[in-house]
Amino acid sequence: MTNHQSQLRVAMIGYSFMGRAHSQGWRVAPRFFDLPLDPQMAVLVGRNEEAATAAARKLGWAEVETDWRRVLQREDVDLVDICTPGDTHAEIASAALAAGKHVLVEKPMANTVAEAETMAAAAAEAQRRGVRSMVGFTYRRVPALQLARQLIAEGRIGHVRQVRAQYLQDWAADAQAPLSWRMDKERAGSGALGDIGAHIVDLTQFLTGERFGQVSGLLNTFVQERPVAEEFSGLHGVAGTERGPVTVDDATIITARLAGGATVAMEATRMAWGRKNAMRIEISGSAGSIAFDFEEMNILNFYDAADGSRTAGFRRILVTEPEHPYIDAWWPAGHGLGYEHGFTHQVVDLLGSVARQEDPAPSFQDGLYVQQVLAAVERSHAAGGGFQELPPAPTTTTPADAPA
Repeated sequence: MTNHQSQLRVAMIGYSFMGRAHSQGWRVAPRFFDLPLDPQMAVLVGRNEEAATAAARKLGWAEVETDWRRVLQREDVDLVDICTPGDTHAEIASAALAAGKHVLVEKPMANTVAEAETMAAAAAEAQRRGVRSMVGFTYRRVPALQLARQLIAEGRIGHVRQVRAQYLQDWAADAQAPLSWRMDKERAGSGALGDIGAHIVDLTQFLTGERFGQVSGLLNTFVQERPVAEEFSGLHGVAGTERGPVTVDDATIITARLAGGATVAMEATRMAWGRKNAMRIEISGSAGSIAFDFEEMNILNFYDAADGSRTAGFRRILVTEPEHPYIDAWWPAGHGLGYEHGFTHQVVDLLGSVARQEDPAPSFQDGLYVQQVLAAVERSHAAGGGFQELPPAPTTTTPADAPA
């Protein structure tokens, strides 16, 4: 790894929805947080040079490259941030790690378990050489969810009994919405299951500190074909006159059991009219509950069963105090954060781990386990229902603690 004093030079591959969000994180983190390394937005990679140049100018990247392979040969690049569709993750990440570059890859980590296994093996080999890797499950970085994890770990809700989680969106509810890569199984791997269901699978494990033991699933594709977009980027497109098949799920329902015995009920859909980014999770234990809705992302609801019935009720905690995770770097108390702040916190945690020569979380092993859960849901659906057993947790895991 080339030493640029305290600098860490970043190459980002892809510049659409997630590329813009990641750029915000790289750009803002050193301006609000005292970081052990100074991230330099060195290179933006995109196949269309003209479009990539315009994006680099807008997002703050110094140079443009059209071939990610050439970036891996550069000694002045220390970290590769992968914001491309899922079908490219395994090849790019494995090659980057082999070239000695730290890697951040968007979720879901891969499209298949086999690809995720390849990536996890590459990460394990790279780790022995001091090269780090992380999966971008940014909802872990929401202050209210960090607080929820702390309360659960402290035993404030007792033994976890039940998890209820939903991720509801409506951007695909219109049957005339154009076909995009997110509706193509070859590129996306799955639909609502991997796109947004992966988030609530990861959050369930992150908050409870437990792995899934068995899962069952039901998938549904309500709109079988859509207008073919003449051009599209992320979630947006221009409808053409032809129609093409939707080859992924529009919605999924999951029932599961955690390794510790808690029951889990999950729903992920991109067809829920009126729900824009309603990622919700409620966890009930033997001594209380926590509840969270991302559409009110600065609030955590906490129920303490020790309160007497005269005053019992959910406590609304506004997670904007300096004592709360990440908050002391931002605004005065009471001034809320937004969607983009999770990507800044992701940079903060990743650079802290790299500087301390520690493995970041969530690791590629964590990403592999999420992929195994998603695959088990698909197997259950294909078999007409019934529980699928999941492999036991690895001997070493990397649950994230409080933010760096």
